Amino acid sequence: MTDTAVLLEGLHFGEGPRWRAGRLWFSDFYAHAVRSVDELGEVRTELTLDDQPSGIGWLPDGCLLVVAMKERVVKRAGPTGLTLHADVSHLTAHLCNDMVVDADGSAWVGNFGFDLDAELHERGADVISNHPSTNLVRIDADGTVYLAAADMHFPNGSVITPDGSTLIVAETLASRLTAFTINADKSLSDRRIWATLDDVAPDGICLNDEGQIWVANALGPEVILVAKGGEVIRRIKTSQPCYACMLGGIDGKTLFAMTAISADSALAAAEKTGKIEVVRVDRPKAGWP
Repeated sequence: MTDTAVLLEGLHFGEGPRWRAGRLWFSDFYAHAVRSVDELGEVRTELTLDDQPSGIGWLPDGCLLVVAMKERVVKRAGPTGLTLHADVSHLTAHLCNDMVVDADGSAWVGNFGFDLDAELHERGADVISNHPSTNLVRIDADGTVYLAAADMHFPNGSVITPDGSTLIVAETLASRLTAFTINADKSLSDRRIWATLDDVAPDGICLNDEGQIWVANALGPEVILVAKGGEVIRRIKTSQPCYACMLGGIDGKTLFAMTAISADSALAAAEKTGKIEVVRVDRPKAGWP
């Protein structure tokens, strides 16, 4: 039994869902495409690229930003097509992944830090307790790149509170959500644990208007609602492991869950098991993304 309905299926691996202008935008890794879908399931391809896309967001002028995972850059989609927005390869290791973009166009980008698939195949669950840390990177709207925070354990999905004062990052391999204060110059300070999540690998996340966070659990078929401090308020069962989530819909109260049979790159690239599952919830979307 699941708690969700299927809105869309036939994806390879959906990630980075974002609600914008009546549609859910998302990346499909192994289709090398950014797509969007409305609440009736009508899907369209917004752009394609010669890489795996992941996190997406928008600059204040409406230009789309998209993470190119393998190249470890962020590209900008404008009137002349895709151009380089920022190269973060010198501050990242292996694949880049999720990203959150704030109201001013500053973006925070995470990365794997190492070859996760290869290490899982070789060492199994030992990877969780023994792996390299990596950096969280900030890119300002003009494309300037900064080291935002070091010693991160697979920085993944991120949210920014509605007042723009706090960034919260899912550290997937530390089973926790980590918060930072965003200073006036966009630097980060006051690093602290927002929630510890036992037996959860937090992947994509989104924020509701009560300051609670929906967390996609990459270890299992569920998305959970978490309060500051770690209390799990609600669990929603999905049909497959859940890798990202987003609140949206006409009133912001539809929870979209990106699921797939596996995050293993070979399996996800070979089979189209990815789905977008939906469920109605009590509280609407807030903050960024």
